Amino acid sequence: MKGEAFLDYYIYNGEEYATEKKEVFFEIGSPIIYEVIRVIDGVPLFLEEHLERMRKSAQLLGVSIQKPDEIITDEILRLIQINKCKNMNVKLLCSSRKGEKQDFFVYFIKSHYPTKDIYEKGIHTILYDSERENPNAKVINTSFREHVNQRIKEENAFEALLVNKEGTITEGSRSNMFFVKGEEVLTAPAADVLLGVTRKRIMKVCKDLNIPVREKAISIKDIDSLDGAFMSGTSVNVLPIRSIDQTYLDAADNKLIMKISKGYIQEMKSYIEARS
Repeated sequence: MKGEAFLDYYIYNGEEYATEKKEVFFEIGSPIIYEVIRVIDGVPLFLEEHLERMRKSAQLLGVSIQKPDEIITDEILRLIQINKCKNMNVKLLCSSRKGEKQDFFVYFIKSHYPTKDIYEKGIHTILYDSERENPNAKVINTSFREHVNQRIKEENAFEALLVNKEGTITEGSRSNMFFVKGEEVLTAPAADVLLGVTRKRIMKVCKDLNIPVREKAISIKDIDSLDGAFMSGTSVNVLPIRSIDQTYLDAADNKLIMKISKGYIQEMKSYIEARS
């Protein structure tokens, strides 16, 4: 894989390396389990849940991550310190080779966050026929990423909504999807999607706000009847969807979505303040 470490240093198997030394990235075994964590004010956001999900991804592939959570946490904090960077996404990467040799990387990646204007207008999305072989495991799939990115670029879209053989929307290419109909929030069943950490926190926020959430497959035939939709993810939080292909959705002004967004931002703030 390509050497995508950003800023001055990355950590490989506990040792610090200058980012210009990328040769080791080309030797990583496959499949590769990974996790992306947002760092805000020096705090890795929802760290415990990210590490738990990474270990579950490994288990689904029949392997276990050897490095303890405490050491991974220390390495993330060391990465923040040596790069003097308190606000950016960190990527954890573990090769799943069996035996004594298991590679573990901790590094910053180029991070892009939606502007205020994008949140206020909402995003354009497209439908993309595809489904993950093992949706609950977060594993690098370079071919899929390249193809979907090309379609997103061609259509001048922000994200692609994956559509399975049954014609239902499961998730985004790099996000989870939520749909609003009336006073209810709908999202794909847990077994069909990568269970995002942000998704989990949004479900909690909805429960705290007494907003009903139902896990239900959304057919592409039902898009016209929706009152709103939004995507969720590490870098985007709660991001309203303005359009899906040619269907317009007034999601940015949907009161329920605005309420969920504010609740999630408060959830983030509470977590950061408790660890600052």
